[in-house]
Amino acid sequence: MKRSAQRTAAVGVAEHGNSAVLVTVASGGELLDRRRIDLTQKLPTHPHHHQGSWAVGRYLDSPWAKPISLADAIALVERVREAAARGAREHLESLAAAMPVPISVIAIRECPELPPTVEACIADNRAQTFADSVMYRQALANAARERGWSVHWYDSKRVPRDAAALLGCDDIDALLRDMGRAIGPPWQARHKLAAAAAMAAIG
Repeated sequence: MKRSAQRTAAVGVAEHGNSAVLVTVASGGELLDRRRIDLTQKLPTHPHHHQGSWAVGRYLDSPWAKPISLADAIALVERVREAAARGAREHLESLAAAMPVPISVIAIRECPELPPTVEACIADNRAQTFADSVMYRQALANAARERGWSVHWYDSKRVPRDAAALLGCDDIDALLRDMGRAIGPPWQARHKLAAAAAMAAIG
């Protein structure tokens, strides 16, 4: 596929568990692609929050809880992490190959700081609730860096305003609605978030 030497593109990511919406926007604001990806297959999607919590005695009164040792929970987290890394590399490679212009940047929701080890993340009552989401975001960030893309970390509450300022746009909501009409459904809140993040990053 012939690529333009002048234009580049940005990918905006809105993740939910082990899946994510990717919206790719060219430097001129053109919407190039929208897709949903799953980073892992046939593995538990929240090993810190579910299996890790069961291992340390949380949520054992829930009907879906299953006994698991801490060592097995940690090993499961590492298996899911490796699967997410492979999935991220494969999906970003597929996306890049489909684009008419090179991708230069990916925008990913900023990550809260985590304890230094998997065991510490599981033990921390607050960290275990978002450690899985951070793991998937980091998998995408690492795969992007391997491709030579820069990583732009965005604040989900602030990024629509950032995109509007960079574009000199008075009504970012109208612009996002027009994007959705052009590409057709589905065009939900997370698609709009990913598009705004991509526009802020490319700007």
